[in-house]
Amino acid sequence: MHGDVISFVMQSEGRSFNEAVSELASLAGIEVPEQTPQQKQRQEQQHNLYELMTAAHEYYLSEFQTPKARVAREYLLNRGITQQTIREFGLCWSGDGRGGLVEYLKTKGYELKHIGEAGLLRRQADGQWGGELFFNRVMYPICDKRGRVIAFGGRIIGDGQPKYLNSPETPLFSKRRVLFGLNHLSSVFSRKDIDPLYNTVIVVEGYMDVIALYQAGFHGAVAPLGTALTQDQLGLLWRASSQPVLCFDGDGAGRRAMLHAAEEALPILTSEQTLNFISLPDGEDPDSFVQRYGSEAFINIIRQRKNLSETLYTLSVNAMTDQSPEQRAALKARLTFIAQQITDQNLSKEYRKVLMDRFYEQFYPRNGKFDRKSLSNKQKSLVLNTQLVRPTIHKNQVDYERMCILIALLLYCPIIIASVEEALCRLELPEDLAQIREALLDLPYEHEDISLYLKQKNIFELAEKIKKSSNLTLLNHNNYDKNSDFQQVEKQWWHFYGWLNIQELEDQVVQAQQAWIQSPDEKNQRTLIARLNALEAVKRGEIDT
Repeated sequence: MHGDVISFVMQSEGRSFNEAVSELASLAGIEVPEQTPQQKQRQEQQHNLYELMTAAHEYYLSEFQTPKARVAREYLLNRGITQQTIREFGLCWSGDGRGGLVEYLKTKGYELKHIGEAGLLRRQADGQWGGELFFNRVMYPICDKRGRVIAFGGRIIGDGQPKYLNSPETPLFSKRRVLFGLNHLSSVFSRKDIDPLYNTVIVVEGYMDVIALYQAGFHGAVAPLGTALTQDQLGLLWRASSQPVLCFDGDGAGRRAMLHAAEEALPILTSEQTLNFISLPDGEDPDSFVQRYGSEAFINIIRQRKNLSETLYTLSVNAMTDQSPEQRAALKARLTFIAQQITDQNLSKEYRKVLMDRFYEQFYPRNGKFDRKSLSNKQKSLVLNTQLVRPTIHKNQVDYERMCILIALLLYCPIIIASVEEALCRLELPEDLAQIREALLDLPYEHEDISLYLKQKNIFELAEKIKKSSNLTLLNHNNYDKNSDFQQVEKQWWHFYGWLNIQELEDQVVQAQQAWIQSPDEKNQRTLIARLNALEAVKRGEIDT
């Protein structure tokens, strides 16, 4: 229902908001449930607390103009904050905390328990309300999206701890569900005559970062309130922008905060709502950066923003202590785990593919492109106990059939998946084969019945079709022993892989040689021999049986 219509009824007929909504709903034939007594009591309590917080803000504003607040005014001016920005954020001064706020609010009719419930008093050990919570502090009003004051943050001037202090949880305020600067976000949608990047919704770490960016023209800056970014706060951000930008300091703490925010977003990520990230140079925060380099320099930082998948990959790689096989295996497991945290299954699969592609590109790079013209179009298909000669057909169809054979071999003998996983992930497969590959890569090692697993994944019929189209004839499949014959299957898998991309196979041989040199065990020796044999067979233009 349009807000202007409700406002018209409220103003023209002198009705409350709920009365106006009820009347308009009645005219539209919609029944509005009556509030329970408990709901009415809670609403009245919140209304009174809103008014109390407004009165408290008025007191703090008046204190800001007194001679005692000179230190607060100088602090803000020395930080480069203008008088206009001070007014727009309602910045103020707590006073000395010796009872002035309480006395002022009592003149407004508020009792001590109400002032305490608003989060403005300290709770004593006996449970009674004590003195004022804030004293000798620059005050930052924390507002809801409608601009109503619901809490305060205070920064101590002089000695004392903590340096920053926020209001406690109250009926109005939950720090997990609020962002500082949220009330200014609406202004970014009305500014049309500037660079759109100035309207970017940006999450920073502190009050002064928000204020400095706002003053520099970035009205979409917000900050969490002393906590790591929560899913509730992410929901607030996504209502304002489908791709908010998270800005963190370039130090270790900033990287940890970035990683936490990225991980927090994964379960609620969708194709329509994601995150971007920017990092500032070491030693800089948004406040110091825009003060030193200006708005245009910060615009350039925004232009260099990284998407969520790239950020997660980079942070995961940077966490490696070395590039040993153990660390690479841990990284691969970490990347798989990241993708699994995404509830949206389609998006989860895409993240797994992107992350694993980057993994293999970085640690197993391609050294060149395979010239398919150097190969014959004639193919001898794999048969483990016989050999079939097939006619020459179109190259694309040949490639597809070879891909089918590779997937079919894994369906018959999933025990070899671990040995060929790197090469398998690098294959550019059509959608039907890629779907089976994803399922095979997720196949639990201990899973005994692959047919049942494929049925659970709803791809059993597709897998059967691929197996039939591959024209593989296995040694009496009912008596096939995967534990004794898998080496032969693995050998043939590498043969067909080489037919698809000889350059890739050459790279795999080099990697197998390096692995065997570092660790000359039986497994690495077997892998090296299988890949060398496959490479030799491809270069001879044949597939050995």
